[in-house]
Amino acid sequence: MAHPRTPPPPPTAPHDPPAARGGRALLLVLAGNMLIDALEVSVVIVALAPISTSLGLTPLTTQSMMGGFALGFAALLLLGAPLVTRFGRRPLYLGALTVFTLASLTGGLTSDPTLLVLTRVLKGLCAALTAPTGLAIITTTYPQGPERRRAISLYSFFGAIGFTTGLLLSGALTSLNWHLAFLATAPAALLLLCLAARTIPHDPRHPTGPPPTPTRPAHRLLTNGPLIRSALGAATLNGTYLSLLVLCAFYLQTTWHWTPWHTALAFLPACTPLAAAALFAGPMVARYGAPRLIALGAATPLTGYLLALATAPAHSYATDLLPTMALVGIGFVLSFTALNLHAGSALPPTDRPAATALYQTAVQLGAVLLPTATAALLTAGLATHPPGTPGTTDAYRPPLVLISATAAAGLATALWGLRASKTTHHKRVDAQTR
Repeated sequence: MAHPRTPPPPPTAPHDPPAARGGRALLLVLAGNMLIDALEVSVVIVALAPISTSLGLTPLTTQSMMGGFALGFAALLLLGAPLVTRFGRRPLYLGALTVFTLASLTGGLTSDPTLLVLTRVLKGLCAALTAPTGLAIITTTYPQGPERRRAISLYSFFGAIGFTTGLLLSGALTSLNWHLAFLATAPAALLLLCLAARTIPHDPRHPTGPPPTPTRPAHRLLTNGPLIRSALGAATLNGTYLSLLVLCAFYLQTTWHWTPWHTALAFLPACTPLAAAALFAGPMVARYGAPRLIALGAATPLTGYLLALATAPAHSYATDLLPTMALVGIGFVLSFTALNLHAGSALPPTDRPAATALYQTAVQLGAVLLPTATAALLTAGLATHPPGTPGTTDAYRPPLVLISATAAAGLATALWGLRASKTTHHKRVDAQTR
């Protein structure tokens, strides 16, 4: 569920007064862009089964239409900040949003599977540019303090509600025509492009001088324990979550013959808790500590996956699937923000942009690799037990085993981090008492 979000490089120019730059209109554009980026992650999930049926595709091939966005995002994420520095925030932002709009229109008007996947990858590449650029604009436009914190909170909140909005749109539009799910973001992106052309500030003139000090080398980031554990934990959390939704989207619509709209509603317990708690997650981390919340947030989804595995094949949504959806949603409330904050907690501020870009790349790779493996297992199972034949439900057990095993690995990583944090705490206490 993790929406695209990458911290910008440290500001290099004086802050411009928000009022002079459009103030609220500018923030509306940036937050709206984050909304459609997050929406793009989920807007095709419910449409996967109807697309598979309509075009005669396997779950593996169809899933690549969802994973293509995450793949494009991961492929360019690490280069987002350097490209902003090279080409400027305004040109890069407007150019990426233009390509995003055209890709949305193209994807919605074609039935060619290859072109559908390519447009999704292209939109992911664009999101990898607009996400860091948007935050860079916020940090150089809104002065540090309450005003900037409010701007970033609203920006993040729009990202949190975007996933839920995408699921509901996917359910509503797919009930009419699955092409509409691919077209959904085009009008919003076009409107944002028009507003952005009026509100995005021009790049300030940078003073000449020596180049900025390079950030920490990648190999040194890769040896940072909190960063790597957070990246692995977030990748497993996001990957298992999306894999479950893909699996359930096919199961509910092909085995239970639910409509796309009812399928979208069935997913709400797994995504609305995060949207509802988005503005309160920071204080919760400050009170209970990130490592503890990360461990709890890894344990609750695993409990849900094991419960689903124990009751498979599911016969009742209320008793067999709803508890899993709710536990997964609780897991995101507990650990999503904690993982984001903990990733750069042991790094100096100058290293955090590169570290968080690395972290978010791992999150997106989790959204590519595990759903792909899940869809591959489902495709193999359905080849042996096609829908409508005895034993069809058995095809869903191996993917669920994979999801559960991956979640267990995520919990092991979280417990490792919790133990490491306690050891570090005790060492600090001992040092202070000497």
